[in-house]
Amino acid sequence: MMDRAALRLILLGVFLISASLGVKKKQNVDIYSFYINSTVTSRYATTVITSRVANTLNESQEIQFEVKIPKNAFISKFRMTIEGKTYDGVVKEKEEAQQQYNQAVSRGQSAGLVKSVGRTLEDFKTSVTVAAFSKVTFELTYEELLKRRLGKYELLINAQPMQPVADFKMDVHIQEKPGISFLEVKGDLSTGDLANAIKTTRADKDAWVTFYPTRDQQTKCKSCGENGLNGDMLVTYDVNRQNPNGEIMVSKGYFVHYFAPSNVPRISKNVVFIIDQSGSMSGQKIKQTRLALLRILSDLDEDDHFGLITFDSEVNLWKRELLKATEENLKNAKSFVKEIRDRGATDINAAVLAGVDMIKRHPREGTASILILLTDGDPTTGETNIEKIMANVKEAIGTKFPLYCLGFGYDVNFDFLIKMSLENSGVARRIYEDSDADLQLQGFYEEVAVPLLTDIQLKYPGGSNLTKTSFSLYFNGSEIVVSGQITDNSVESFTTEVIAVSKGSNVTYQDNTMTKDTSDVPPENEDFMQRLWAHLTVKQLLDRQVLLKGQEKEDEKKESLKLSLKYQFVTPLTSMVVTKPQEGDVEVANKPKEGERGGESTADYYDSDLSHYPVQHSLQAAKIIAVDDFDLYDHPLPTYLYDHPLPTYAFPTMHTTTPPAVQVHSNRFLLPVVGQSKPLCFDVPVPHKLRLLQDSASEFSMNGESLSEQNGFHQIAIHYKTNHHLIISTKSISYHNGQDNVEILWGQELTQHNTDGVSLVVLENEMNVTMGNIGVVIISHKKDGVMFLWPAIWEYPKDVNLTGVLGKSDISYVKTNGSQTPTLKMKDKEVKTYLETVSDYRLHSTPTRECWLVPFQAVMEAEISDFTVTQL
Repeated sequence: MMDRAALRLILLGVFLISASLGVKKKQNVDIYSFYINSTVTSRYATTVITSRVANTLNESQEIQFEVKIPKNAFISKFRMTIEGKTYDGVVKEKEEAQQQYNQAVSRGQSAGLVKSVGRTLEDFKTSVTVAAFSKVTFELTYEELLKRRLGKYELLINAQPMQPVADFKMDVHIQEKPGISFLEVKGDLSTGDLANAIKTTRADKDAWVTFYPTRDQQTKCKSCGENGLNGDMLVTYDVNRQNPNGEIMVSKGYFVHYFAPSNVPRISKNVVFIIDQSGSMSGQKIKQTRLALLRILSDLDEDDHFGLITFDSEVNLWKRELLKATEENLKNAKSFVKEIRDRGATDINAAVLAGVDMIKRHPREGTASILILLTDGDPTTGETNIEKIMANVKEAIGTKFPLYCLGFGYDVNFDFLIKMSLENSGVARRIYEDSDADLQLQGFYEEVAVPLLTDIQLKYPGGSNLTKTSFSLYFNGSEIVVSGQITDNSVESFTTEVIAVSKGSNVTYQDNTMTKDTSDVPPENEDFMQRLWAHLTVKQLLDRQVLLKGQEKEDEKKESLKLSLKYQFVTPLTSMVVTKPQEGDVEVANKPKEGERGGESTADYYDSDLSHYPVQHSLQAAKIIAVDDFDLYDHPLPTYLYDHPLPTYAFPTMHTTTPPAVQVHSNRFLLPVVGQSKPLCFDVPVPHKLRLLQDSASEFSMNGESLSEQNGFHQIAIHYKTNHHLIISTKSISYHNGQDNVEILWGQELTQHNTDGVSLVVLENEMNVTMGNIGVVIISHKKDGVMFLWPAIWEYPKDVNLTGVLGKSDISYVKTNGSQTPTLKMKDKEVKTYLETVSDYRLHSTPTRECWLVPFQAVMEAEISDFTVTQL
């Protein structure tokens, strides 16, 4: 299983041929050189990805370049070189770039480059037409300030060029003034024959990691094949911290101060966990929350005090007061956590105020107090006005302690959580609905588990244009970073002063550094300090936008835009305009807002009725293998299966609900559609044997058999390559790998089986299956005394060409007006439809969902017989 830690810097270089979307290797395009060069100077990482490609076809063709970059990074340069001529991207104010973009679109030309993909990545994509037997060079540069978490910095480089490359080079150079305390290289690209291609060199203040695999080696790693490299390399490091005053660097009138003392006694803490248990937290979310809380409680120190609050339409306190984390109290708290159940509405206002009151009623000198709120939705009862809630919470806390807000999934109003946390000296973090959500929750707690200092103020006499200098808490394993300009270039030394509180007592850290000492900065990186300052300044100005109003907000926005343009950063205020050689064809790269994909708002991707069944819940069930270069957000979600009792009426009317029925005459499949609030659905009569899912490239297939007058499937068979066969029935599970047979019964304790690219995990009434790069979940249901199975897809790479009833993902529709009968326009054809309500058996809680019912043939563009099989 791959390392699932979410706190990483990810650099993913991908080159695709647009005609094939990277599914098959093309012989008429040769990627003859692919370089990834990352230089980290005093935590500031600059990465350049360069791909050189030859069109070996005797006619022109379009060649696509695609890379994934960290969301926290700013693109700062892009260029294409074709036949000796260079085409540079130019960063402009977003409105100006949009005008140029609109003009290009009006001429029928292409546009749109950057979109968010998943937790930590944004996707940069462009293409260009290259003449016969000609070459093109793509070069992309982006910059990011690495953030220290849990005592280390992490640099993850994932390479997937889509074919073996004759000249593939990956170079990482780390330069740290205080010296590097440890360095570790791991990941798929460091296994097997590829380990011989990695070379690590250490010096006092430098480290180099090179990765130069041969063509032959590029096909022999654990996840590699005929398409070449496909895996990651994780470089983890930290620096020496002998000076408790921190590390100060000065260069060309700019400075940066890294403050991370470790020889400080820990402060005992008062922590209150405020947990949303409303109905929308049902299923996997509430299970993972319980699991994470049990682990977190086990990690509390005995001198910590804690409280537990759950809320729905009511606020429930485990105990009215904070209790010491004794063995007996923790045992009782865990019993309480195990009984947390989803129900009711969401009263965030009352819950947070109860948490504030609990801390205020039990003050302890020399301690640090923390509020942690976990919710997955909007306030729906009690005080529901967001502005009033934020005002109430801000007044109640009164800057005395921080509020950390964890937003579970995409239903939540994340902008609200960001603003409320920032107003109260905290941060907001999205918890992604995935198999590792419990680890994400636990990981966040570990970051704030050990407070060392409170009320930190940093002062820099002679400094100006400073980044943030006031911090409420400093946690072990983190780092405070301040950068600014030195106003008097004639001074020979620069003084720093840090004033903080340690266990109730004031402490002061003072230091001086020589302003002329630039020997630690290589000539080629002399401007990194200025760019680091600009990067951090822009980041913090943008973060403050949600807190400001009126003229102050406009002034800071103008300053952020000014710096973005000066340093050519692609930020939410700017866009990169790329003019291509085809008659001035224009593309525009915009930086997406958190929660957006493809530059569109989340509302375009998720339901307006977020309390029932948002599309993103497709990521909720457990994945067994977390593969970080899989992109679960980069393509329309697959089809999901629903049962459908035949209505007793002839024609359903708008907003009717399917009445109870004893007999089931068809299974109903539901197909989410990107950009539409309501999905499509279609029926398949029972009984049937269906090809549910197939990926010919990886030799994966899943078939299902239904019985007459019964819901779902009574048996599902999954096959992988020639020797892996899994038969799942309502009574038992049988797996054969060509040598061994494994028999598993439903209802027994947690069972796991891992072998040869196959992972099987059986829970009480749910089975998670990963074979190769395809992940599915099978849920066992019981209705009216009859057991049945329900399948769904949970992970697959974006370049896989899935077929089968569950594999449809490229559908779209437009609702037309003017007819008494609802009509959808699909594939240039008008299709009559009805609004239906169905049950979602993909979740144990079986929520209901509205969908537009259309004929099978209209959606699948084929007959049902084309998807039937003779045997499972």
